[in-house]
Amino acid sequence: MVHRYAITEAIAGLNPQSVLDFGGGFGTLARLLAAALPQAEISICEPYPPRHGVLSCLPFPNIRFVPQLSTQSVDVLVSTDVLEHVSDPLALLGAMVDAVRPGGHLLIANCFYPVVLCHLPCTFHLRYSFDAFCQALGLEVLGPCEGSHATFYRRAQVLQPDWPRLRAMEKRSQRSFSWHEWRSRHITPLRYRAQLAVSRPLHYPRKLLSVVSPKR
Repeated sequence: MVHRYAITEAIAGLNPQSVLDFGGGFGTLARLLAAALPQAEISICEPYPPRHGVLSCLPFPNIRFVPQLSTQSVDVLVSTDVLEHVSDPLALLGAMVDAVRPGGHLLIANCFYPVVLCHLPCTFHLRYSFDAFCQALGLEVLGPCEGSHATFYRRAQVLQPDWPRLRAMEKRSQRSFSWHEWRSRHITPLRYRAQLAVSRPLHYPRKLLSVVSPKR
């Protein structure tokens, strides 16, 4: 809920006229958005919406369920923890970008990690390359949404996706995934330790001293 509150506050700050929650499930985030933006149209894209979700959204006249994405139909699209569940996340990302009007925003949160079994390993390489694909689809990376694991993007250009190029990028990203994983586990910690040794020269001597001469 902390993430949802942070996302709601960030989107409300944009004062959009239309917001789409892609894969919004039971409508928890949509209800928060509907309350924060009573004049805006809030859509939940779910081809098979759960009955409880539909019933819980009935008190909000500005919420509606839609079965699929439409071209350039919304000012803001939010997607939280969806792409790691699909076998072709790039095709879905392209459709999500296409649904946003020029100059509009996307707020996307991903978890390309083996947290649960329904997170597909074929998506994990995007942990290191997702922003590059967003930029290739015409998005400007605005940075993290404070208080959540989502990232803000703006549709700066309306580009026709160059799928041969995007698929080639995908293959390179998949091939380099093992290297990025090894580097994050072995090189990045060494780099951090070196920076710590320079910025705080007494950190490691004190740590060693605490091990050698523990307090009694």
